[in-house]
Amino acid sequence: MAYLTYLIDNYGKYPSTVAFIHSHQDRFWHGAGMPARSNMVALKALKIDFVQRQGFANLRCSLGPGCPAEVQPYREETPANRMYERTMLTVWEIFFGEKCPQVIAAPCCAQFAVSRDQIMMRPVEDYAMYRQWLMETELDDDNSGRVFEYLWHVIFGRNPVQ
Repeated sequence: MAYLTYLIDNYGKYPSTVAFIHSHQDRFWHGAGMPARSNMVALKALKIDFVQRQGFANLRCSLGPGCPAEVQPYREETPANRMYERTMLTVWEIFFGEKCPQVIAAPCCAQFAVSRDQIMMRPVEDYAMYRQWLMETELDDDNSGRVFEYLWHVIFGRNPVQ
C-alpha cells in the first residue's frame, strides 16, 4: 500500500525517475540476481537513461528463475496457496476493463524503477482505485501483495508477459 499511497499523495510532483524498493538494504532471500543482493548496489547500478527510454525497469534482473509463467488464472486446478492467481481474473477486469490474459509473468518481488512520464500515463483515480481494492479485499496480505507483484509492470505500460 505504501507504493500506491506515494503515487496518490505525490501525483504530478514526481522526480524524473522513481524507484520503489523494499526497506531492507541487503541479504534478503529474493535479492538473488541483484548485485550483491543489495538494494543500495542495485540502485547505484540503475541505468536512469534506460528507465527514461523504457518507462519501467524491474530491479530484479536474473536468469534464475527469470520471468516464469507464474500466474495462470485459467488453470483448472489452482493450488490453495495461490489465491492471488484465482483472484486475478476479477482483478484484471476491474483494473484494466478487459479480459485477463492466459499468462502473466514478471520477475518477482515488486522492486522497480519507473519514469515520471510513465506514472502520469494513468490518472490519479486509477491509483486510488487500486488502493481502495487493496484496502477492501478479503485476500490476506501475502496474496493481495502477490496480485500487485505481478501487475506493477502492466500498471506501468508493459505487456503481461515480461
